[in-house]
Amino acid sequence: MGAASAILIVLITILFPPIGVWAVAGCGADLFINICLTVLGYIPGHIHAFYIEYVYYDRREQAREGRYAARRAPGVYSDRVQTGGQGYGTMAPPTA
Repeated sequence: MGAASAILIVLITILFPPIGVWAVAGCGADLFINICLTVLGYIPGHIHAFYIEYVYYDRREQAREGRYAARRAPGVYSDRVQTGGQGYGTMAPPTA
């Protein structure tokens, strides 16, 4: 299911970037930024959307392996993306 959902999100993002960001990050600052970038130019909206999706799926894979990112990804404001969809407060904090 993970690979199929990622492929579906990428296909949706190719057609309309804000829908891909909404599916991964929800309704928030990342979606607003992506809508503005898409209005300013189709390519910047794609770049931002694919970056958000990359961070989301990378963090999700790291969480499955038991590794947690020590720092927040720059330019990503959604906690859902930062945690890889693991929810709010359900991830163990990284140990220093």
